Amino acid sequence: MAYRSYNRRRWHSSPPRSRLSRWWSNWRPWLFTAILLSIWPLLDPALVEPPAMFSSDPEQVSGTFTRCGLGRGKNCVIDGDTFKIGERNVRIIGIDAPETHPAQCEAEAIAGDAATAELVRVLNQGSFTMTGRISGDQDGYGRDLRALTRQRPDGSTQSVAADMLASGKVRRYLGGLRGGWC
Repeated sequence: MAYRSYNRRRWHSSPPRSRLSRWWSNWRPWLFTAILLSIWPLLDPALVEPPAMFSSDPEQVSGTFTRCGLGRGKNCVIDGDTFKIGERNVRIIGIDAPETHPAQCEAEAIAGDAATAELVRVLNQGSFTMTGRISGDQDGYGRDLRALTRQRPDGSTQSVAADMLASGKVRRYLGGLRGGWC
């Protein structure tokens, strides 16, 4: 008797899978990949400004900015996405500017100078507020990653990164997926 029941179980096929079960097993890897890609920007603090509930206390910054170099002031602009406040280097979240030192080609050097001049102009429009993530993230070069905003006279909020993007002198920072400027 035991031998017969063993054969019956052995020769019976498994019950048919439901349509939902088949769909889930086929699409599960794709859904997992889509979820990972959607949260990827949140993993790189230089890509996305932190939401208010995860941002640090705002720091108010005022003063005149110059280009960094000989005879620079306390506040100076290194390039189109990085500036100094005293000895502290700050990189603006979400934008990428052409390099100025060293530039890869003449076109990048010219574009880098224009982006640097534009950031000097934008920062000198008045005081602004810097916020970062609660964790106080820094990039691989030790620069503080910060979002910069200021209140306009009409009460609206101005994003320094958005203004730099609108100028056309910088581009959106997409992590390691940067193209050249030459």
